[in-house]
Amino acid sequence: MRPVGGTHGAEAELAEAERIAGAALTFDRAEGAALVRRLSRPPADRRWTAIAEGGGVVFASMSTRDASIGHIDLLAVHPDAQGKGRGRELVRAAEEWLRAHGAAQARFAGNPPCYAWPGIDVRYTPAAALAERLGYERYHVAWNMTADLTADLSVERDLARLEGQGVRVGVRTGGDDRTPIVEFVRRNWNESWAWEAETADGIVYAERDGEILAFAAWGGRPGWFGPMGTAPAAQGLGVGRVLLRRALACQRDEGQADAQIGWVGPLRFYSRAVGARAERVFWLYRRELG
Repeated sequence: MRPVGGTHGAEAELAEAERIAGAALTFDRAEGAALVRRLSRPPADRRWTAIAEGGGVVFASMSTRDASIGHIDLLAVHPDAQGKGRGRELVRAAEEWLRAHGAAQARFAGNPPCYAWPGIDVRYTPAAALAERLGYERYHVAWNMTADLTADLSVERDLARLEGQGVRVGVRTGGDDRTPIVEFVRRNWNESWAWEAETADGIVYAERDGEILAFAAWGGRPGWFGPMGTAPAAQGLGVGRVLLRRALACQRDEGQADAQIGWVGPLRFYSRAVGARAERVFWLYRRELG
């Protein structure tokens, strides 16, 4: 199976993968189907596959940063099919595909910019146990922070202050033109963040005299916040806090009660800006394919 859409058969397989993910991903049930759709529409230069059989599905892809590394992006087995060795069979099938495409190492780790998780959520204990049983070693830890969207996210005073300094804050969603913002992200950070900014549900941005100064995206990974960044010219203005709160408010307006801030670096910033707490922990695994 390689669900890329466009034909009845591929769409049926994609729908089945969504059904499996929705039932199996107990800690991501709300985003299960959206994760499958997201992984099936990666950047154009990504080599990837999806294999579904026996009530399970696995997505695998080759890294665009290192041609010797492959990723297992998503593994899900429907509860009715668990306990029959399906997960092991799917991992081995993914490894075989990765090996055939030149991978010397397989990783249970996010393959930016299009990924489901940074690694294996420690609460998916059977998945972590399976990885270790198949010879994968844990080599890194990542974490998310959770922002309570019922909290006060108001920024009216900050917006007035920024306007007094010539800084305007705007929002782009849906089919709105994002080209200047995407080019700003590409120029100041990297192609991965630019792709996320282009395909995210929406972006809040700050500009002065037509120059983009900062951005904050949401929905790049379904349901999550990020990425965000501020150019050196705007640092010290308090723009980041404003854009963060505005973007989270947009997620709240879309019906979310909380939001995951994915693959967090600066704990202190998010904690102070919106009271976010470190919560989801991910183990990253790897194995030499030989």
